[in-house]
Amino acid sequence: MGIVNIDNISDVVIASLGQHGNITDRQREIMSSLIRHLHGFCKDVNLQHGEFLEGCEYLKRAGQTCDENRQEFILLGDILGVEVLVDMLSNPVDGPESESTVLGPFYRENPPVLPKGASTIKKHYDNEETAYFEGYIRDANGNGVAGVQMDVWEDAPNGVYENLDPDQPEYNLRGRFETDENGHYAFVAVRPVPYPIPDNETAGELLRYMGHHPNRPGHMHFIISKDGFRPLISQIYDSESKWLDDDSVFAVKESLIGTFKKAAPELETDLHFEFDFVIKSEAIAAE
Repeated sequence: MGIVNIDNISDVVIASLGQHGNITDRQREIMSSLIRHLHGFCKDVNLQHGEFLEGCEYLKRAGQTCDENRQEFILLGDILGVEVLVDMLSNPVDGPESESTVLGPFYRENPPVLPKGASTIKKHYDNEETAYFEGYIRDANGNGVAGVQMDVWEDAPNGVYENLDPDQPEYNLRGRFETDENGHYAFVAVRPVPYPIPDNETAGELLRYMGHHPNRPGHMHFIISKDGFRPLISQIYDSESKWLDDDSVFAVKESLIGTFKKAAPELETDLHFEFDFVIKSEAIAAE
């Protein structure tokens, strides 16, 4: 079956899987589907050889763009809606737990560990609006969960994340907090502003090829984790932000939208944002 023609090429390639090395059933499932869909795409658009070579060069440039501050392939997956789709497949919501959404390409590991209520602000801007973020992290039964680790990060008022901006201090607007005995969290940051994802390099090429814009609504990122519970990667969105219904990476979900309010004087910030999360125990997730 090794002699190919346009009708049998997909079957020939799939039949070769595992012939000269061990593969798992899952590997066979993934590769068989990938081959059929990829070959089907080529036939659907009658892909020409010059276009194939252009695609290879494009992927080469995308790889060359990746560094410790920019993961270009995650960004391309975001622009195509792949990451948010994979996230929904990986983290289906079938109870009261909070919805997840994309991690994005700008997370940094090991942010500074800060006490509850502390500020992540290391540089001030004339146009900033400071905000007191707080809420509760609860289990599926409504009980507050103590000792939950929460990583938070956002863009600065200039619309740029710290790791992409040499003028910002290290880990500006990033921090790691822990819930108290009641499951309560609190920290001070700034109101996140809408911003364009990097639209140079191959990400920009893809956006222009799609005829799409690069803009995201204002949002705060969260990674919420504790032993015994399924980790939650999510974002919360400003209800008054532009681009909520036209997000360049398709990551906005209705349940993740909240509202900034004027802060009480004792908070010593401009704004106040309250948002609760529900996390699922690993035992429930495994059922």
